[in-house]
Amino acid sequence: MTDAGPRIVFMGTPEFAVASLRALSEKGYDIAAVVTVADKPAGRGRKLTFSPVKEYAMKAGLRVLQPEKLREPSFISTLSELKADIFVVVAFRMLPEEVWSLPALGTFNLHASLLPRYRGAAPINHAVMNGETVTGVTTFLIDREIDTGMILLSRETEIGSEETAGQVHDRLMQMGAALVTETVKGLAERSLKPVPQIIAPGTVLKSAPKIFPSDTSIDWKQPALTVHNKIRGLSPHPGAVTTLNTGSGAVKLKLFGSKKRDDFNSGAGRITVVNKKQLIISCGTGSVEITELQPEGRKRMTADEFLRGYVVSDCTVS
Repeated sequence: MTDAGPRIVFMGTPEFAVASLRALSEKGYDIAAVVTVADKPAGRGRKLTFSPVKEYAMKAGLRVLQPEKLREPSFISTLSELKADIFVVVAFRMLPEEVWSLPALGTFNLHASLLPRYRGAAPINHAVMNGETVTGVTTFLIDREIDTGMILLSRETEIGSEETAGQVHDRLMQMGAALVTETVKGLAERSLKPVPQIIAPGTVLKSAPKIFPSDTSIDWKQPALTVHNKIRGLSPHPGAVTTLNTGSGAVKLKLFGSKKRDDFNSGAGRITVVNKKQLIISCGTGSVEITELQPEGRKRMTADEFLRGYVVSDCTVS
């Protein structure tokens, strides 16, 4: 460690990680290298695209490493030669022990939940889908098991009853960036005391596994609150999915915004249109008003815009 502070290797991939990398860079920390995924072809032209972390690192003039495999001897050798004091991991892959054990002050991860709750790949989505009213961010030392390491710091925030996962994501992204810089400072000063993740006897922890397409379909027989939470918990990505059944065929819809209602219950999946502007769908109990949606092959739009082009008063969803 130099007089300027700890030497850091940063590991991350999506936009969520960019905020933390930017915060470290703007604080003037010595970032020896940035590790991210390999470039991938995307779009119709299959043009190679960079991860958001690589995009930022290149603009900031930081060295970028993109190993195909984290156990590659050449990659581990390069990391060793960098002589970093701390590895910072934000939304990256599971690291082998040969990697996370290298730095003298440890390797820590930023996780978008209040651990030990919501261990896994999609903590924000699952917290919102489950109707949680509080969430947060946690930094912890990486060890052999995923998301189980000793906790360094955590911060919490409330989740509004109509907030989407995207809105919570953006707030946690900024909170997490601040927590990352605070954690680096505490590790460098040796003022942090890691504490184990405590699970009270009899506690059933809620997990946050990766979300697959099969997880996005709506069951309209469920209560309105459950449906509403699922819609906002999957918004904007990957989006909750349903099928509009019309006289001329079926139309796949993605739903991005909703409001819980207790009226207009005419049977699960039945549609009620109010004032030619409000799209209300009955659930097992209660109903939800859809405020934003996207028909397959069309742009995302408000319910008002949708109802100008579709006659749905005698339709159902399934």
